[in-house]
Amino acid sequence: MSQRREFEIAFVGLKPGLHHYEYKVDDKFFVSFGKQDFSNCDAQVRLTLEKNTGFMQLKFDVDGSVQGICDKCGNPLPVQLWDEFSLLVKMVEDPDTMNEQEEDPDVFYIGRGESHLHLSNWIYEFIILSIPFQKICADSEKGGPFCNREVLEKLKQMEQRLNQEKPTLWKGLDQFKNLSE
Repeated sequence: MSQRREFEIAFVGLKPGLHHYEYKVDDKFFVSFGKQDFSNCDAQVRLTLEKNTGFMQLKFDVDGSVQGICDKCGNPLPVQLWDEFSLLVKMVEDPDTMNEQEEDPDVFYIGRGESHLHLSNWIYEFIILSIPFQKICADSEKGGPFCNREVLEKLKQMEQRLNQEKPTLWKGLDQFKNLSE
């Protein structure tokens, strides 16, 4: 099955009610989206689709891990993915206009003549949103197997040096301190 077809649901033939889907996402999935700041993606996306007359309620559960880079020491760091996202898909006559006017990001419009839901962009977005904004080694792991000890030592030395030196920006301002009294 092609990458594109794998992430499509032909909803026309589905009966009203709940339907469950599972998708395994790895690095191959992201090739069409360009270079990412992570690697070794091993994500599972569980989708619950509730089909109703005129609309569908989608609930995405993202779980898994990626290999990121620690923001502090620069070493590779395993990052846990976990999040839930809900999306309401409504069927209308003019979906382009409705999508432009819609302010709620959790509502999406498709045409009444559509027969497939294309999930790739949503899965991509939800995995990206599941990655923590700040990726640093946990306090309990500092100096542990994932930390770059050399970088941490340099940062510590720089911090000590800054604490010992007075900032030169304020050096000459002491002479004006008593003028206002």
